[in-house]
Amino acid sequence: MPFLRRSSSLLSPVSVVVLAIFSASAFGAKPPVKPGTQAAPKVPIQITANLTDAPRKLYHAEVDIPVSEGPVALTTPKWIPGNHRPTGPVDDITGVVFTANGQTLPWRRDDVDLYQFHVNVPKGVTILHAHLDCIVTARISQKMAVLEWEKLLLYPANMPVREIPIQPSLIVPAGWGIGTALTPENAGSYPVPAASSTTKFAVTNVEQLEDSPVITGEYFHEFPLAPEVTPKHFIDVVSDAPEDSNLRPSVLVELNNLVREAGAVYSSHHYRVYHFLLTLSDVAGGEGLEHGQSSDNGIGEKGFADDNHQLGESDLLSHEFTHSWNGKYRRPANLYQTDFATMQQGSLLWVYEGMTQYLGNVLAARSGLKSQAQYRDMLALSAAQLDYKVGREWRSTEDTAIAASILRGGNPAWSNWKRGQDYYQEGELLWLDADTLIRKLTQNKKSLDDFQKIFLGKGGDTGPEIVPYTREELIADLNQVAPYDWGKFLHDRVDVPNPHADLAGIEQGGYHLVYHDKPTRSERTLASAGGPRRGGLDCWYSIGLRISNDGIISDVRWNGPGDKARLAPSYKVLAVNGNIFSSEALQAAIKAAKGNTEPIHLIVQADTFVAPFQIDYHDGERYPTLERVDGAPAYLDDITTPRTTPEKIPTEKKSEE
Repeated sequence: MPFLRRSSSLLSPVSVVVLAIFSASAFGAKPPVKPGTQAAPKVPIQITANLTDAPRKLYHAEVDIPVSEGPVALTTPKWIPGNHRPTGPVDDITGVVFTANGQTLPWRRDDVDLYQFHVNVPKGVTILHAHLDCIVTARISQKMAVLEWEKLLLYPANMPVREIPIQPSLIVPAGWGIGTALTPENAGSYPVPAASSTTKFAVTNVEQLEDSPVITGEYFHEFPLAPEVTPKHFIDVVSDAPEDSNLRPSVLVELNNLVREAGAVYSSHHYRVYHFLLTLSDVAGGEGLEHGQSSDNGIGEKGFADDNHQLGESDLLSHEFTHSWNGKYRRPANLYQTDFATMQQGSLLWVYEGMTQYLGNVLAARSGLKSQAQYRDMLALSAAQLDYKVGREWRSTEDTAIAASILRGGNPAWSNWKRGQDYYQEGELLWLDADTLIRKLTQNKKSLDDFQKIFLGKGGDTGPEIVPYTREELIADLNQVAPYDWGKFLHDRVDVPNPHADLAGIEQGGYHLVYHDKPTRSERTLASAGGPRRGGLDCWYSIGLRISNDGIISDVRWNGPGDKARLAPSYKVLAVNGNIFSSEALQAAIKAAKGNTEPIHLIVQADTFVAPFQIDYHDGERYPTLERVDGAPAYLDDITTPRTTPEKIPTEKKSEE
């Protein structure tokens, strides 16, 4: 059972109702059922997902749903937990056919909720059979596939999904291995050699099935992690090339360290088993999606092939692992919904995602997935980006969280003025600020680690439960660690626009954010490995442009030199100072303009027109880095020091210090 400790004096009336409903369901009482709904079925739905057509980008399902006579409303998921917007793939679901006793039954889509199907069940029918197909366009290749169950799920509408029992089965192409946190019905072990047979899993509920993705592929490896730790942990890997799924020994050692470091900080586990699911493919696309007992991680095929490639992905696994505690087990009360149809409100995503962004990077450094120097370099990049995001003058961090569902996947044009999902990086700086402040208040005797043991460790070891929280509880738990006006602390940093990023944590940590005329070693590593800078020259902190190697401007820093020159996103730079455009030519022009009065001359194509532009900029190249403040406590180094005795990294791992 989850551990629920709430003080009603701290909660709004709405919060009390929400938590009362949740508490009743968590301890065995049923929450109120929406008007006009059926009682939850006692017999499990049977769903068989057939992925043998995965190379053709098609999935199939056969679903047997317990029903009674009369009208039935069935639905597919709309709001997928962790996606922070309504991404249910109802438009990709096709070939829907309902049958009963061998007869095809007519159906009609709901006029308002387009995710619902209405069927009239004839007299005497107790099982309604549904066939459906799904057109799959992402997370799939000729050699692998990822199954997110929303692609094939169909279940009774308008009732709590945790009360709907379901038993899944899976068919995959012959010889493909399977990775998932689902429990095999016969308690078998993984990997499962499929050989076109059906793998049947134990009965679960719709909420947990949706939270239990599957990866499968021809080149499959499963590796146990930190075998002395209970519950058990694994990393399951599929790849397009056979050599990629056999992870380097150093990566496995770092993941062993990660499991131990997470246990040391959170002092709890909220799963019965944990599977890191990792796909390595340049075709199947990227992903980072949290689940209670697993995480779905997709990167390029060489993402862990060497240290240089690994840096750009170094916090992915630690970030999604942390979500098992922060986001899955502890979840904002206004974001958690008992069905997948109701909007998930995002006002506390600066905790859900922002704290996880902070903890994921810290754990990556503590476990060796990145070095302390790399941690500082990457933190400098993130902090500088936020400090030069001019949209913060009008839009608060909280608003980026509230508006998450409309900011995800937005157009990059003028994104620095519009702002995007800044609650990730803003949250990282916020919780670094809180961590260093706690250390300062307690003479470094306490830290945010102590807060995590209270906030994320409530209830000790549990299964995959969900325990909602409010901002009031967050503040109360912070006060248990170090009494302070945490309400004002959060309000000042989250609720109102701030023209500059929260750099207090960096400064309290013993460092300053500064700018040099050369990129850090980590930034050069990212560029050489095709990381975030692969799109072209980084001139954001100089002339204020994001520009690709072929001269296309994707964004212009509002009120920066490029903006003052009247440049705009989508413009294409054809020439620089009389030379055909190249990243090298633009870099040379920025250097040459330093200390003189001559502007940088550009020839630019806008739509079908060509015109000259001049950028009046003379301060040279600028790249962010952190510099140590002499004599100040090095809290930032303390934060990234391991809490456990790290397993020795094999010699093939090269130091980045």
